[in-house]
Amino acid sequence: MFEKNANLFNVLFNAASEGIIVVDEAQIIVEVNLAAEKMFGYEQGELLGQPLNILIPPHYKGDHPKHFKGFLEHSEQRQMGHGRDLYGIKKNGEQFPVEAGLNPFEMKGQRYVMSLIIDISVRKETQRQIYELNNELEGKIKVRTKELEESIEKLQNVNVSLEQEIRKRKLAENKMKNALQKEIELNELKTKFLSLVSHEFKTPLSGILTSVVLAGKYKLEEQQEKREKHFNTIKNKVHYLDNILNDFLSIERLETGKVNYKYTSFNLSKLVNEVVYNANVTLKSGQDIEYPQNIENITLLQDEKILELVLSNLLGNAIKYSPENTLIKFDIKINDKKIFFEITDQGMGIPEKDQKHIFERYFRAENALLNQGTGIGLNIAKVHLENLGGSIHFTSKENVGTTFSVELPLIKE
Repeated sequence: MFEKNANLFNVLFNAASEGIIVVDEAQIIVEVNLAAEKMFGYEQGELLGQPLNILIPPHYKGDHPKHFKGFLEHSEQRQMGHGRDLYGIKKNGEQFPVEAGLNPFEMKGQRYVMSLIIDISVRKETQRQIYELNNELEGKIKVRTKELEESIEKLQNVNVSLEQEIRKRKLAENKMKNALQKEIELNELKTKFLSLVSHEFKTPLSGILTSVVLAGKYKLEEQQEKREKHFNTIKNKVHYLDNILNDFLSIERLETGKVNYKYTSFNLSKLVNEVVYNANVTLKSGQDIEYPQNIENITLLQDEKILELVLSNLLGNAIKYSPENTLIKFDIKINDKKIFFEITDQGMGIPEKDQKHIFERYFRAENALLNQGTGIGLNIAKVHLENLGGSIHFTSKENVGTTFSVELPLIKE
Protein backbone atom coordinates (compact mmCIF):
# COMPACT_ATOMS: atom_id res chain seq x y z
CA MET A 1 0.00 0.00 0.00
CA PHE A 2 2.90 2.29 0.58
CA GLU A 3 4.51 1.73 -2.85
CA LYS A 4 2.86 4.75 -4.56
CA ASN A 5 3.94 7.03 -1.69
CA ALA A 6 7.43 5.63 -1.33
CA ASN A 7 9.16 8.89 -2.08
CA LEU A 8 7.05 10.75 0.41
CA PHE A 9 7.68 8.16 3.15
CA ASN A 10 11.38 8.10 2.47
CA VAL A 11 11.60 11.85 2.78
CA LEU A 12 9.59 11.86 6.03
CA PHE A 13 11.32 8.90 7.57
CA ASN A 14 14.83 10.00 6.72
CA ALA A 15 14.16 13.55 7.91
CA ALA A 16 12.87 12.44 11.32
CA SER A 17 15.39 12.18 14.15
CA GLU A 18 13.07 9.91 16.15
CA GLY A 19 12.69 6.27 15.28
CA ILE A 20 9.44 5.54 13.45
CA ILE A 21 8.00 2.02 13.23
CA VAL A 22 4.66 1.12 11.65
CA VAL A 23 3.03 -2.25 12.44
CA ASP A 24 -0.20 -3.87 11.31
CA GLU A 25 -2.83 -5.61 13.40
CA ALA A 26 -0.67 -8.72 13.55
CA GLN A 27 2.20 -6.67 15.02
CA ILE A 28 4.29 -7.17 11.85
CA ILE A 29 6.60 -4.30 10.98
CA VAL A 30 5.51 -2.84 7.66
CA GLU A 31 7.55 0.36 7.69
CA VAL A 32 10.60 1.57 9.57
CA ASN A 33 12.80 4.63 9.11
CA LEU A 34 16.58 4.84 9.12
CA ALA A 35 16.68 6.35 12.63
CA ALA A 36 14.80 3.33 14.04
CA GLU A 37 16.98 0.84 12.20
CA LYS A 38 20.11 2.55 13.43
CA MET A 39 18.67 2.82 16.96
CA PHE A 40 18.06 -0.95 17.13
CA GLY A 41 21.27 -1.88 15.24
CA TYR A 42 19.73 -3.32 12.06
CA GLU A 43 20.66 -2.84 8.45
CA GLN A 44 18.36 -0.97 6.08
CA GLY A 45 15.28 -3.03 5.24
CA GLU A 46 16.25 -5.80 7.68
CA LEU A 47 13.30 -5.14 10.01
CA LEU A 48 10.58 -5.11 7.35
CA GLY A 49 8.23 -8.07 7.72
CA GLN A 50 9.64 -8.94 11.14
CA PRO A 51 7.38 -9.30 14.21
CA LEU A 52 7.50 -6.39 16.62
CA ASN A 53 8.52 -8.78 19.43
CA ILE A 54 12.12 -8.89 18.18
CA LEU A 55 12.46 -5.29 19.47
CA ILE A 56 10.94 -6.08 22.87
CA PRO A 57 13.01 -7.52 25.76
CA PRO A 58 12.01 -11.10 26.71
CA HIS A 59 10.49 -10.23 30.11
CA TYR A 60 8.06 -7.75 28.49
CA LYS A 61 6.91 -10.06 25.62
CA GLY A 62 4.36 -11.99 27.68
CA ASP A 63 2.10 -8.99 28.38
CA HIS A 64 2.69 -7.06 25.18
CA PRO A 65 0.10 -8.79 22.89
CA LYS A 66 -2.65 -8.17 25.43
CA HIS A 67 -1.69 -4.50 25.80
CA PHE A 68 -1.50 -4.11 21.98
CA LYS A 69 -4.94 -5.67 21.48
CA GLY A 70 -6.45 -3.43 24.14
CA PHE A 71 -4.88 -0.39 22.50
CA LEU A 72 -6.43 -1.25 19.12
CA GLU A 73 -9.87 -1.72 20.65
CA HIS A 74 -9.65 1.73 22.25
CA SER A 75 -7.64 3.50 19.58
CA GLU A 76 -6.31 6.87 20.64
CA GLN A 77 -3.03 8.70 20.63
CA ARG A 78 -1.15 8.13 23.83
CA GLN A 79 2.20 7.69 25.48
CA MET A 80 3.20 4.06 25.66
CA GLY A 81 3.99 2.61 29.11
CA HIS A 82 2.83 5.70 30.97
CA GLY A 83 4.27 5.67 34.45
CA ARG A 84 6.58 2.73 33.68
CA ASP A 85 10.11 2.41 32.35
CA LEU A 86 10.20 1.01 28.77
CA TYR A 87 13.11 -0.80 27.19
CA GLY A 88 13.98 -1.90 23.68
CA ILE A 89 16.43 -4.62 22.66
CA LYS A 90 19.00 -4.21 19.95
CA LYS A 91 20.02 -6.81 17.42
CA ASN A 92 23.08 -7.62 19.55
CA GLY A 93 20.83 -8.25 22.60
CA GLU A 94 21.67 -4.99 24.38
CA GLN A 95 18.74 -3.37 26.19
CA PHE A 96 18.29 0.38 26.25
CA PRO A 97 15.62 2.72 27.66
CA VAL A 98 13.09 4.26 25.29
CA GLU A 99 10.06 6.50 25.17
CA ALA A 100 7.31 5.53 22.69
CA GLY A 101 4.32 7.46 21.47
CA LEU A 102 1.51 5.40 19.81
CA ASN A 103 -0.50 6.84 16.96
CA PRO A 104 -3.26 4.57 15.47
CA PHE A 105 -4.54 5.18 11.97
CA GLU A 106 -6.50 3.32 9.29
CA MET A 107 -5.83 3.03 5.57
CA LYS A 108 -7.90 1.11 2.99
CA GLY A 109 -9.81 -0.68 5.69
CA GLN A 110 -6.65 -1.85 7.46
CA ARG A 111 -5.62 -0.66 10.91
CA TYR A 112 -2.06 0.29 11.70
CA VAL A 113 -0.10 1.71 14.61
CA MET A 114 2.77 4.11 14.16
CA SER A 115 5.25 4.32 17.02
CA LEU A 116 7.55 7.28 17.55
CA ILE A 117 10.51 5.96 19.52
CA ILE A 118 13.20 7.98 21.29
CA ASP A 119 16.39 6.52 22.73
CA ILE A 120 16.59 8.07 26.21
CA SER A 121 19.83 6.35 27.26
CA VAL A 122 21.62 9.69 27.60
CA ARG A 123 18.76 11.15 29.60
CA LYS A 124 18.61 8.08 31.84
CA GLU A 125 22.35 8.21 32.34
CA THR A 126 22.10 11.89 33.16
CA GLN A 127 19.25 11.14 35.60
CA ARG A 128 21.31 8.34 37.12
CA GLN A 129 24.28 10.66 37.53
CA ILE A 130 22.01 13.35 38.98
CA TYR A 131 20.50 10.78 41.34
CA GLU A 132 23.95 9.63 42.41
CA LEU A 133 25.07 13.23 42.81
CA ASN A 134 21.98 13.97 44.88
CA ASN A 135 22.65 10.91 47.04
CA GLU A 136 26.26 11.96 47.38
CA LEU A 137 25.17 15.50 48.20
CA GLU A 138 22.65 14.22 50.74
CA GLY A 139 25.38 12.09 52.25
CA LYS A 140 27.70 15.07 52.44
CA ILE A 141 24.89 17.18 53.89
CA LYS A 142 24.26 14.49 56.53
CA VAL A 143 27.97 14.40 57.35
CA ARG A 144 28.18 18.20 57.45
CA THR A 145 24.98 18.36 59.50
CA LYS A 146 26.36 15.84 61.96
CA GLU A 147 29.65 17.73 62.14
CA LEU A 148 27.72 20.97 62.62
CA GLU A 149 25.58 19.40 65.35
CA GLU A 150 28.73 18.11 67.05
CA SER A 151 30.31 21.57 66.73
CA ILE A 152 27.15 23.18 68.15
CA GLU A 153 27.10 20.65 70.99
CA LYS A 154 30.77 21.35 71.73
CA LEU A 155 30.07 25.08 71.56
CA GLN A 156 27.10 24.66 73.90
CA ASN A 157 29.27 22.66 76.31
CA VAL A 158 31.89 25.40 76.11
CA ASN A 159 29.16 28.01 76.71
CA VAL A 160 27.88 26.04 79.69
CA SER A 161 31.40 25.80 81.06
CA LEU A 162 31.92 29.52 80.48
CA GLU A 163 28.59 30.34 82.14
CA GLN A 164 29.51 28.18 85.11
CA GLU A 165 32.92 29.83 85.29
CA ILE A 166 31.31 33.28 85.04
CA ARG A 167 28.83 32.37 87.79
CA LYS A 168 31.66 31.11 89.97
CA ARG A 169 33.66 34.28 89.36
CA LYS A 170 30.62 36.48 90.04
CA LEU A 171 29.92 34.49 93.20
CA ALA A 172 33.54 34.88 94.27
CA GLU A 173 33.45 38.60 93.42
CA ASN A 174 30.21 39.03 95.40
CA LYS A 175 31.73 37.19 98.34
CA MET A 176 34.80 39.42 98.16
CA LYS A 177 32.62 42.53 97.85
CA ASN A 178 30.46 41.40 100.79
CA ALA A 179 33.55 40.59 102.84
CA LEU A 180 35.06 43.95 101.95
CA GLN A 181 31.81 45.74 102.75
CA LYS A 182 31.54 43.92 106.06
CA GLU A 183 35.15 44.82 106.83
CA ILE A 184 34.43 48.46 106.01
CA GLU A 185 31.30 48.39 108.17
CA LEU A 186 33.24 46.66 110.94
CA ASN A 187 35.96 49.29 110.80
CA GLU A 188 33.32 52.01 110.92
CA LEU A 189 31.68 50.29 113.91
CA LYS A 190 35.05 50.00 115.62
CA THR A 191 35.71 53.69 115.00
CA LYS A 192 32.26 54.63 116.32
CA PHE A 193 32.71 52.28 119.28
CA LEU A 194 36.09 53.72 120.24
CA SER A 195 34.78 57.26 119.87
CA LEU A 196 31.72 56.32 121.91
CA VAL A 197 33.71 54.62 124.63
CA SER A 198 36.21 57.47 124.88
CA HIS A 199 33.40 60.01 125.15
CA GLU A 200 30.77 58.15 127.19
CA PHE A 201 33.30 56.77 129.66
CA LYS A 202 35.55 59.78 129.88
CA THR A 203 32.82 62.23 130.88
CA PRO A 204 31.35 60.17 133.76
CA LEU A 205 34.82 59.19 134.96
CA SER A 206 35.86 62.85 135.00
CA GLY A 207 32.73 63.66 136.99
CA ILE A 208 33.47 60.84 139.43
CA LEU A 209 37.06 61.99 139.89
CA THR A 210 35.94 65.58 140.46
CA SER A 211 33.27 64.54 143.00
CA VAL A 212 35.77 62.34 144.86
CA VAL A 213 38.23 65.24 145.12
CA LEU A 214 35.53 67.69 146.26
CA ALA A 215 33.97 65.24 148.71
CA GLY A 216 37.38 64.79 150.32
CA LYS A 217 37.50 68.51 151.11
CA TYR A 218 34.28 68.48 153.11
CA LYS A 219 35.47 66.86 156.35
CA LEU A 220 33.40 68.74 158.93
CA GLU A 221 30.12 67.34 160.22
CA GLU A 222 28.15 70.40 159.08
CA GLN A 223 29.43 69.77 155.52
CA GLN A 224 27.75 66.33 155.37
CA GLU A 225 25.05 67.59 152.99
CA LYS A 226 27.67 68.69 150.46
CA ARG A 227 29.46 65.35 150.77
CA GLU A 228 26.16 63.51 150.17
CA LYS A 229 25.60 65.56 147.03
CA HIS A 230 28.93 64.47 145.57
CA PHE A 231 28.43 60.87 146.72
CA ASN A 232 25.09 60.83 144.86
CA THR A 233 26.83 62.20 141.78
CA ILE A 234 29.40 59.40 142.02
CA LYS A 235 26.63 56.83 142.46
CA ASN A 236 24.68 58.13 139.43
CA LYS A 237 27.78 58.19 137.24
CA VAL A 238 28.70 54.64 138.27
CA HIS A 239 25.11 53.55 137.57
CA TYR A 240 25.30 55.17 134.14
CA LEU A 241 28.58 53.39 133.33
CA ASP A 242 27.11 50.11 134.56
CA ASN A 243 24.17 50.53 132.18
CA ILE A 244 26.55 51.19 129.28
CA LEU A 245 28.52 48.04 130.06
CA ASN A 246 25.28 46.06 130.28
CA ASP A 247 24.30 47.38 126.84
CA PHE A 248 27.62 46.27 125.39
CA LEU A 249 27.23 42.84 127.00
CA SER A 250 23.70 42.59 125.58
CA ILE A 251 25.03 43.25 122.07
CA GLU A 252 27.66 40.56 122.48
CA ARG A 253 25.08 38.02 123.71
CA LEU A 254 22.65 38.87 120.90
CA GLU A 255 25.34 38.50 118.24
CA THR A 256 26.60 35.17 119.58
CA GLY A 257 23.10 33.82 120.27
CA LYS A 258 23.83 33.40 123.96
CA VAL A 259 20.65 35.13 125.15
CA ASN A 260 18.46 32.75 127.16
CA TYR A 261 14.99 34.20 127.57
CA LYS A 262 13.14 33.26 130.76
CA TYR A 263 9.37 33.25 130.32
CA THR A 264 7.43 33.62 133.54
CA SER A 265 3.96 34.81 134.59
CA PHE A 266 4.03 38.22 136.26
CA ASN A 267 1.71 41.05 137.15
CA LEU A 268 1.71 43.99 134.74
CA SER A 269 1.20 46.63 137.46
CA LYS A 270 4.31 45.44 139.31
CA LEU A 271 6.41 45.81 136.15
CA VAL A 272 5.03 49.26 135.28
CA ASN A 273 5.49 50.57 138.83
CA GLU A 274 9.12 49.38 138.81
CA VAL A 275 9.84 51.05 135.45
CA VAL A 276 8.16 54.35 136.45
CA TYR A 277 9.80 54.36 139.91
CA ASN A 278 13.30 54.04 138.39
CA ALA A 279 12.49 56.68 135.78
CA ASN A 280 11.27 59.19 138.37
CA VAL A 281 14.80 59.44 139.74
CA THR A 282 16.01 60.91 136.39
CA LEU A 283 13.12 63.35 135.80
CA LYS A 284 14.08 66.92 135.03
CA SER A 285 12.56 69.87 136.86
CA GLY A 286 8.84 70.10 136.18
CA GLN A 287 8.66 66.83 134.20
CA ASP A 288 5.93 64.34 135.04
CA ILE A 289 4.96 60.82 133.90
CA GLU A 290 1.28 59.97 133.28
CA TYR A 291 0.62 56.23 133.32
CA PRO A 292 -2.43 53.94 133.87
CA GLN A 293 -3.32 52.83 137.42
CA ASN A 294 -6.05 50.23 136.83
CA ILE A 295 -3.88 47.35 135.61
CA GLU A 296 -3.60 45.24 138.79
CA ASN A 297 -5.43 42.20 137.39
CA ILE A 298 -3.45 41.82 134.15
CA THR A 299 -0.96 38.96 133.90
CA LEU A 300 1.63 38.40 131.18
CA LEU A 301 3.66 35.32 130.22
CA GLN A 302 6.85 36.92 128.92
CA ASP A 303 10.46 37.62 129.85
CA GLU A 304 9.91 40.19 132.62
CA LYS A 305 13.50 41.47 132.80
CA ILE A 306 13.79 42.02 129.05
CA LEU A 307 10.44 43.85 128.90
CA GLU A 308 11.52 46.02 131.84
CA LEU A 309 14.79 46.78 130.00
CA VAL A 310 12.91 47.84 126.83
CA LEU A 311 10.33 50.03 128.58
CA SER A 312 13.00 51.62 130.80
CA ASN A 313 15.04 52.47 127.74
CA LEU A 314 12.08 54.10 125.95
CA LEU A 315 10.96 56.00 129.04
CA GLY A 316 14.53 57.09 129.78
CA ASN A 317 14.90 58.45 126.22
CA ALA A 318 11.61 60.35 126.55
CA ILE A 319 12.92 62.00 129.70
CA LYS A 320 16.40 62.67 128.30
CA TYR A 321 15.25 64.26 125.03
CA SER A 322 12.38 66.32 126.50
CA PRO A 323 12.80 69.75 128.10
CA GLU A 324 11.80 70.70 131.65
CA ASN A 325 8.14 71.23 132.59
CA THR A 326 6.78 68.71 130.05
CA LEU A 327 4.42 65.74 130.33
CA ILE A 328 5.43 62.22 129.30
CA LYS A 329 2.53 59.86 128.59
CA PHE A 330 2.86 56.13 129.17
CA ASP A 331 -0.27 54.41 127.75
CA ILE A 332 -1.20 50.72 127.76
CA LYS A 333 -3.89 48.99 125.67
CA ILE A 334 -4.84 45.31 125.67
CA ASN A 335 -6.90 42.97 123.52
CA ASP A 336 -7.42 39.19 123.70
CA LYS A 337 -3.95 38.26 122.50
CA LYS A 338 -1.70 41.31 122.56
CA ILE A 339 -0.61 44.21 124.70
CA PHE A 340 0.35 47.64 123.30
CA PHE A 341 2.65 50.15 125.03
CA GLU A 342 2.89 53.77 123.87
CA ILE A 343 5.36 56.30 125.28
CA THR A 344 4.84 59.86 124.03
CA ASP A 345 7.06 62.84 124.83
CA GLN A 346 7.08 66.56 123.99
CA GLY A 347 10.76 66.60 123.18
CA MET A 348 13.08 67.58 120.34
CA GLY A 349 11.77 64.88 117.98
CA ILE A 350 13.75 62.98 115.35
CA PRO A 351 14.70 64.75 112.08
CA GLU A 352 12.93 63.16 109.12
CA LYS A 353 16.19 62.37 107.29
CA ASP A 354 17.46 60.45 110.36
CA GLN A 355 14.33 58.41 111.04
CA LYS A 356 15.20 55.52 108.72
CA HIS A 357 18.47 54.95 110.65
CA ILE A 358 17.09 55.26 114.19
CA PHE A 359 17.26 51.51 114.97
CA GLU A 360 20.79 51.11 113.56
CA ARG A 361 23.51 50.35 116.08
CA TYR A 362 25.55 53.35 117.28
CA PHE A 363 23.42 55.74 115.25
CA ARG A 364 22.37 58.98 116.88
CA ALA A 365 20.14 61.64 115.36
CA GLU A 366 21.81 64.87 114.33
CA ASN A 367 19.99 66.97 116.92
CA ALA A 368 20.91 64.56 119.78
CA LEU A 369 24.68 64.45 119.40
CA LEU A 370 25.28 66.77 122.36
CA ASN A 371 23.17 64.60 124.69
CA GLN A 372 24.66 61.65 126.53
CA GLY A 373 23.90 58.31 124.89
CA THR A 374 25.42 55.32 123.13
CA GLY A 375 23.06 54.86 120.19
CA ILE A 376 22.63 51.16 120.95
CA GLY A 377 19.61 51.12 123.29
CA LEU A 378 16.95 51.20 120.54
CA ASN A 379 18.85 48.61 118.51
CA ILE A 380 18.92 46.23 121.49
CA ALA A 381 15.23 46.90 122.25
CA LYS A 382 14.19 46.13 118.65
CA VAL A 383 16.13 42.84 118.51
CA HIS A 384 14.79 41.69 121.90
CA LEU A 385 11.19 42.53 120.98
CA GLU A 386 11.42 40.65 117.68
CA ASN A 387 12.85 37.63 119.53
CA LEU A 388 9.91 37.81 121.94
CA GLY A 389 7.43 37.79 119.03
CA GLY A 390 6.75 41.52 119.15
CA SER A 391 7.64 44.69 117.25
CA ILE A 392 8.42 48.38 117.75
CA HIS A 393 7.50 51.43 115.68
CA PHE A 394 7.55 55.20 116.10
CA THR A 395 6.23 58.47 114.78
CA SER A 396 8.10 61.71 115.30
CA LYS A 397 8.12 65.36 114.32
CA GLU A 398 11.08 67.59 115.02
CA ASN A 399 10.55 70.12 117.86
CA VAL A 400 7.10 68.59 118.57
CA GLY A 401 7.72 65.17 120.06
CA THR A 402 7.96 61.41 119.51
CA THR A 403 5.73 58.40 120.16
CA PHE A 404 7.23 54.90 120.42
CA SER A 405 4.77 51.97 120.09
CA VAL A 406 5.52 48.45 121.29
CA GLU A 407 3.37 45.46 120.33
CA LEU A 408 3.83 42.18 122.21
CA PRO A 409 1.91 38.91 122.69
CA LEU A 410 0.36 38.52 126.12
CA ILE A 411 1.59 34.94 126.13
CA LYS A 412 4.83 33.98 124.35
CA GLU A 413 4.30 30.56 122.78
